Amino acid sequence: MTTTADEGLTLPEYRDNPFIAKLPPPMSTHDALLAMAAPPVFNAAERDYPAHLRAHCISRLKGYFEPLETHLSLEAKFGLLIRQGYLCRNPTTADYTRRVREGATRVFEKDLMAGGRSVRSTASSFALIGCSGIGKSYGMARILELYPQKIHHAEPRSLDQVVWLKLDSPHKGSPKQLCISFFRSMDDLLGTRYSAQFGSSRRSVDEMMVHMAHVANLHALGVLIVDEIQHIREAPGTGAEALLNFLVTLVNTIGIPVILIGTMGALPLLQGDFRQARRASGLGSLVWERMENEPTWNYFVERMWAYQWTREISPLTDEVRQVLYEESQGIVDVLINLFMMAQLRAIQLGVLNRRPERIDAGLLRQVASEHMRLIAPMINALKRGDREAIAQYDDIRPMQDHVLQVFSDALSCMPGQPVLATRSPVASVTTEKAASTHLDVRGILLPILAQLGLAGDIAEILVAEAEAEHPGLSALDLVGIITAKLRDRAPANSSKKPRKSATSATKTAKTPLPVDAQDLRTIISAKKEGVSAYDALLAAGAVKPPMADLAS
Repeated sequence: MTTTADEGLTLPEYRDNPFIAKLPPPMSTHDALLAMAAPPVFNAAERDYPAHLRAHCISRLKGYFEPLETHLSLEAKFGLLIRQGYLCRNPTTADYTRRVREGATRVFEKDLMAGGRSVRSTASSFALIGCSGIGKSYGMARILELYPQKIHHAEPRSLDQVVWLKLDSPHKGSPKQLCISFFRSMDDLLGTRYSAQFGSSRRSVDEMMVHMAHVANLHALGVLIVDEIQHIREAPGTGAEALLNFLVTLVNTIGIPVILIGTMGALPLLQGDFRQARRASGLGSLVWERMENEPTWNYFVERMWAYQWTREISPLTDEVRQVLYEESQGIVDVLINLFMMAQLRAIQLGVLNRRPERIDAGLLRQVASEHMRLIAPMINALKRGDREAIAQYDDIRPMQDHVLQVFSDALSCMPGQPVLATRSPVASVTTEKAASTHLDVRGILLPILAQLGLAGDIAEILVAEAEAEHPGLSALDLVGIITAKLRDRAPANSSKKPRKSATSATKTAKTPLPVDAQDLRTIISAKKEGVSAYDALLAAGAVKPPMADLAS
């Protein structure tokens, strides 16, 4: 760090304010870049680790953070916001004493607007809006880590200064729930009992707001961050308006800076009351669009691409760059997840079929097709540039859970022993045959077919049929045979069930079918010679032809 504490205290408006003096000095862009970066732990020697351990190494990318220009701009804006907010709250001045007395008057009269405004406010606020997964919350978290959350002062007044407090917006936009969350967070940080004193459900919303403002004033709260602000759209009645008005009051009357963070779904809210407040956009609101396929995007991709745990280092070609952008649409979180799962798939292919562990455009497209169906509507909306459709997809959290599940399933299928480069050809053949036994193949294939949407009993039948028709093939080749068979099926008459089987043609139309006529075992055993089990199931309507689309 090249910035010293003395250099950070040379500004006259900051020098004599204890609330500002004990903050870290303002950072240069270079220092902020170094401080905010969170690269994953990486050692090139780990590429020689066993497959199951390398899968754990890949998961380190979940915490990867590479500061970009937008994050550095946010850090600078945050540093200015918090210091400017403290200018009018200097504990060494008489103005601060009057401010505390005004807070006590509001509590006594149970009116947030009571007590007048004898002291001006220097606080500002801004909103940070962007697409899910673009890095808003994580970027803010990295910035908050640069500041202590609590600072104790012994003089000129004995108090615990709360530098920042981050809350999640209540799901139904309830101001009361926000207040309760505030009191609980303050209790956790300070060891107080504000929640028991002021957070009782018996208290009115107005009374809670008054106490929340007073507590924030007593502890010199530097900035209040409210995340997931789009949740207040669901507030009944005037709940959303009441919550936004309260936050505006914190800025204008109490003098506490407020930062709102939300997805594109919050734009209609913030373009109304909050933005029209006198200081609501004091430092300007930020709208983070998805990244364009430009130098900044290429910079991030190049930095990320260095963290490969595959045995073979794959080059970053122009085709790979293009596929990465097409499948992620400039969303950093989606890009990282895609890179993680592509590495995992390359390692799986190396274990199952002794193929080179290489990441190329074809593998990236395959991984995106199989594992990113959850967010496909959102990605398609981004490709179309449909902002209204994008606003409907406020959360891609299910994608994160899905990635973790994919890694968990893969680890359960990977062998626990390393594949040694010095192993003899005879030993390699023996090991490969052992890994291709009926039990191992089923353990590998069934989870894969389940991800394609096939029911468990259907998947078992297809695996058994493929093994019988092609004995000795590896699990990977069998997957190719099964998916090719699904892809090539024509869905023409699949929706209609046969009216009668050949053996029941002589019976009347009203004769009921046997109870077990639709049992899968009955269908398979009754199939004609030369007809595969899959064809019999398709003809009986037991297999849904749309699976062909998922496999393509």
